[in-house]
Amino acid sequence: MLSLALNLPGPAALMRCRLMGARCIKLEPPAGDPMHHYSPSAYAQLHEGVSVIQDDLKTEAGQQALHRQLAKTDVLLTSFRPSAIEKLGLGWKSLHRLYPALSHVAIVGSPGAGAEIPGHDLTYLADHGLVPGLELPATLFADMGGSLMASEAVLQAALRQRIGGKGVYLEVALSDAARYLALPRQWGLTQPEGFVGGAHAGYGVYACRDGRVAVAALEPHFAAALCAAAGVAASSLVSLQSAATHAAIARFLKKQTRAQLDALALAQDIPLHTMA
Repeated sequence: MLSLALNLPGPAALMRCRLMGARCIKLEPPAGDPMHHYSPSAYAQLHEGVSVIQDDLKTEAGQQALHRQLAKTDVLLTSFRPSAIEKLGLGWKSLHRLYPALSHVAIVGSPGAGAEIPGHDLTYLADHGLVPGLELPATLFADMGGSLMASEAVLQAALRQRIGGKGVYLEVALSDAARYLALPRQWGLTQPEGFVGGAHAGYGVYACRDGRVAVAALEPHFAAALCAAAGVAASSLVSLQSAATHAAIARFLKKQTRAQLDALALAQDIPLHTMA
């Protein structure tokens, strides 16, 4: 497959495809991928095993180099706005006419007409309620989720080409990735009153003596083990959601060191992870 996609979602999708056995080539502009400049280590991991070439697609020589690659590839991966794709002469109608067996997976910000509207991971997450406070999200969820959707689309394109013998055009929108990741919040599961949003005393992040602990004692047998260790008489789901149970478990965990909690998890089969 051939990629023209820069920054994160496209290269991450390319990395996934390479790990699944695809032969991957990336054509970059003369200035290279911006990722190479602001995070060389990330760029190196994303492009391990990828053949990287450079050419200016705005020149005749660059266009010739591009079409030499297109003539011998199965899937083209891009991350440009549709208007930029057209300027490069890569609109689907002309591309499909020249290379009937070639598929095009296009990563965009938003679907349809929204693909021309500028945006980034943070704006897509914010639009779907995934930025609840003033802190930045812990990772680039829409970008990485979109890269997984793009690698799925590459597999879908390869399967459809194998069945029908012709290439297909598939669009992957990062805003759709954010919308998909937001479904548990939309369902209420991760809202403060939700089962895994803070209502269940066995599922949350607590302070301990020398750090924090992420507790995921959600199933009844895990919750029972946690409550037994904490000396809490919580035998029902209702009691596990009570303020008294929350407070009792918080007090118990606050007195424990990370080493003590790691040992407890191992001895009592409780899913938890301590953090500095």
